[in-house]
Amino acid sequence: MKQFALSAALFALPFTGFVSAADPVKVEVTGNDQMQFSTKVLEGKVGETMEITFKHIGKLPKEAMGHNLVILKAGTVAPTIAMKCMTAKATDYVSEDAEVKAAVSAHTKVLGPGESETIKFTPTEAGVYPFICTFPGHFGVMNGTITVK
Repeated sequence: MKQFALSAALFALPFTGFVSAADPVKVEVTGNDQMQFSTKVLEGKVGETMEITFKHIGKLPKEAMGHNLVILKAGTVAPTIAMKCMTAKATDYVSEDAEVKAAVSAHTKVLGPGESETIKFTPTEAGVYPFICTFPGHFGVMNGTITVK
């Protein structure tokens, strides 16, 4: 009986990687007073969780130069969503409109100088996922893509 238990345990060893979840890929993106993300291009894999820490490294007050990071679903037209978010100050410039809710995969709150927030994003299909800052007037310059393979 002991030999059977040992054999079963040894047989299961190679398969333990399939049972446990992989550690998330950690990424840091910053936003500054010049309305720039530190990167405009990220890469990911289908099913692989990305833990994205967004940091506001500027000095101007949040009311004048707040930033968020909003990840949209693949194929989403970013300007359409950004325009709907411009008046949504009470919800950190992420509108509660049905089209916006359906298009947003993950987002941070609006951050001020020195603040940061970490979000998790796990893409379920390959594609190009836009990311933008939806603070009024920022999305035209503060944008990028996550290419998922």
